[in-house]
Amino acid sequence: MVYQPGSNNPFAIPSKHGEMPTFVVRASKPQLPPVDLILENAHVVSLPMRTRFRGITVREAMIFRGLKGWGEFAPFVEYDDVEAANWLAAGIEAAWQGPPPAVRDAVPVNATVPAVPADEVAEIVARFPGATTAKVKVAEAGQSLHDDVERVAAVRELVPRVRIDANGAWDVPTAIEAIEAIGDVEYVEQPCATIPELAAVRRVVNVPIAADESIRRADDPLLVVRADAADIAVLKVAPLGGMRKVLALNASLRMDVVISSALDTAVGMAASVSTAAALPVLEHACGLGTGALFERDVAPSFVPRGGVVGPRLVTPDDELPLASPERAAWWEARLRRCHAILMAR
Repeated sequence: MVYQPGSNNPFAIPSKHGEMPTFVVRASKPQLPPVDLILENAHVVSLPMRTRFRGITVREAMIFRGLKGWGEFAPFVEYDDVEAANWLAAGIEAAWQGPPPAVRDAVPVNATVPAVPADEVAEIVARFPGATTAKVKVAEAGQSLHDDVERVAAVRELVPRVRIDANGAWDVPTAIEAIEAIGDVEYVEQPCATIPELAAVRRVVNVPIAADESIRRADDPLLVVRADAADIAVLKVAPLGGMRKVLALNASLRMDVVISSALDTAVGMAASVSTAAALPVLEHACGLGTGALFERDVAPSFVPRGGVVGPRLVTPDDELPLASPERAAWWEARLRRCHAILMAR
């Protein structure tokens, strides 16, 4: 089916002059905007980071404009296309559906402390004014348990409540030893990689266990519930396929939920904050202050004030830190493959 300018097309985006574009869409899947329309309104950005985080110093992302605003497609480069397609679905939802209704206008946010030396902690925490909770990265490759203990102790001197995140790096004995050495924390996020390992650690330690990868990268995100392997679910909007999918998953979980970012740009963070603002119950600070880790964002970052951020729509800056043409072509090819996967679904 071909939509001509001015036609009644549910995906059409008015141009700067108010005209409607011409494009082709498969009528069998009318809920998915055509790939060429997405790319016609897309930009690939390259954002330098203040501190190495999750093993990277530059964050790349594709952002695109839709009928209801902007969406983001930014799966990490090591993810395969099937997993990355969920991130595209989330970006399309944000750009063409917009956010769900909010039930709160302020979302508490934790400070995020990368695996830095203890003497650099104060500088990091200062980027999160008013935060009363901090998430501290531990189990970094090339570092020791002593490094983790010192880093967490330094954070405790500045922030009253501390949680730690091992990103699944420990085995069960190492996790138990590390948790006991680090001491009292609000919870330990993903101490081990597998659900049986999480359950084994949870049976031994006297600290709540949170599941992240075991939910968002699982074929069945409810397996962690049936295995009684966690106390808290860390949910990330883009990897789980969008705001409404996260809200639906929250309704099926029998545990507290923390909404966290996937190192989102301001565009992606808008969807994550909107999801947290729409949760019926929110008992814990969310990991939605990671915009403070960028030297530059695509728009004003969601920087916490008084320990909270509020939901808002984001429009990118006129001048963006664009990636190289070679990287832009790489992201375009990736989006096309992921779009084809969504069409097949």
